[in-house]
Amino acid sequence: MPVIEVSHLTKEYRLGAIQGLKQTLLNTAARLTGKKAQERPLFKALDDISFSVEQGEVVGIIGHNGAGKSTLLKMLARISTPTSGSIKVNGRIAPLIEVGAGFVPDFTGRENVYLNGAIMGMSKKEIDSKFDEIVDFSEMAEFIDTPVKRYSSGMQVKLAFSVASSIESDILIVDEVLAVGDLAFQRKCFDRMENLIKRQGRTVLLVSHNLRQVVRLCTRAILLDRGGIKADGGPTEVAELFYEQSNRKIQANQAATAGTNARIKTSGEIELVDITVLDPEGCAIEEIVSGSPLRIRVRLLAQSRIEKPEVVVGTHTTDFVYLTANSTGVFDDRPDFDVGLHDVECSIPSFPLVSGSYCVRLAVFGANGRQLFAGETLKIFHVAPLPGEAKQPPLRNLHLQAKWKVDEHAFSEFTS
Repeated sequence: MPVIEVSHLTKEYRLGAIQGLKQTLLNTAARLTGKKAQERPLFKALDDISFSVEQGEVVGIIGHNGAGKSTLLKMLARISTPTSGSIKVNGRIAPLIEVGAGFVPDFTGRENVYLNGAIMGMSKKEIDSKFDEIVDFSEMAEFIDTPVKRYSSGMQVKLAFSVASSIESDILIVDEVLAVGDLAFQRKCFDRMENLIKRQGRTVLLVSHNLRQVVRLCTRAILLDRGGIKADGGPTEVAELFYEQSNRKIQANQAATAGTNARIKTSGEIELVDITVLDPEGCAIEEIVSGSPLRIRVRLLAQSRIEKPEVVVGTHTTDFVYLTANSTGVFDDRPDFDVGLHDVECSIPSFPLVSGSYCVRLAVFGANGRQLFAGETLKIFHVAPLPGEAKQPPLRNLHLQAKWKVDEHAFSEFTS
C-alpha cells in the first residue's frame, strides 16, 4: 500500500501585488452591479499531477527553478493547501523545509530546540531524550545557552538541521537542506541522511539541484517542468533527461545572451577581444565530437607592455565544475606582449568529455603572478556523442577509450 498518494493535484496562485482597499471596493461594486471585476491572472505552480510513493522509496524531485518542486513538498508537508486534487499520506512526516524558520532570536539555543521540536510535533519527553544528541551533532554545546540573535547564520542552520533531522518519522521531506554550515558539517549532514535512508529504511522525498546527490541517494526520480511531471523513473535516466533539457536551454539562450553571462575580473591592462573554437583547418565551429581535438584561439588586447604574461585556458561545465586548465607558465621562453592585439592558441589533442555543453575560462597573469584578467563562461561550445555512446553507462564526465580482455577474448575501443 502506498504511503503517499497524489491524485490530480493542482495549486494556483494569483500573480501581481496584493490589491489595495480602493481596488477591492471597486471590484465589490462591480460584482454587485453585475459587471466583471478586475482580476489578476492565475499561475499554476502545479498542474494536475498524480503519482504514488511506496514504503521505503527514496524519491528525488528535480527540475528548473519555478518547476513546482518546493510547492509540491509544501503540499505534502501540509504547509500549504491544494487548489484542487487530493493528497493521502499514511504515516508521520518530518519536513526538513526552510529549517530554522521558527527560531525566536531572543530565545537561547536551548529554548529554540524545545520550541522548534514542539512545532515539528515532538513531545517534551522526546526532546529531552534527544537533546544531548541534537546539541552534539550541531557542534553548538558552547553556545547553547546564548540567545540565537548572537549566532551567525551558519550556526543557526546547523542547530536547526540537527533538530529537524532528529525527528522520529515514517516519511522525510527534504528541500535543499544538505548544504548547510561549513564543508565539514555538510559532510556530516550528508552522512546522517544516508544513515536515515539506507540503514533506517525511511521513505524520503528529496528536492535538490545537486543531481549527483539525487543519483547517489535516490531509488527513483521525478522531473517536474512547468508544474507538470515530465518524467518519472530511475534516477540515472531521469537525471540524464534533465541534463539534456538543460543543455537545450543553454543552447537556446546562447545567441540571445551573446556572452553577457560571462564572469569577468580585470585590472584594465588587458582586454579579451574574442574567443573562438577552431576545427583542424582553422575555421570557427561551435561543436566538436567527443574525443576529438579541442583548439581554442584567444584574441587579447594589451593596453600596455606586459613582460612574459602567463595565459591560462581552461574549461568547465555549465554548473561550474572545473575540468581542464592549461598554462603557458610552463614555458620560460614565452614572449612579451607589446601594446596591441595578440592571438594565443591552446590545442588539446583529445578532449575526452562526454556529449554536452561546456564553457571556456581564461586567466592572464603578469609579473610575480599578479592577476590581470580572469573570466568564466566566456564561450560555450558543444560536444557531440561518439557513435555507440548510447551503449556506454550514463552519468559520467569522461569517455576514455579502453581495452578489454574477457577470458581469451580481446576487445578494443581504440580507433585506428
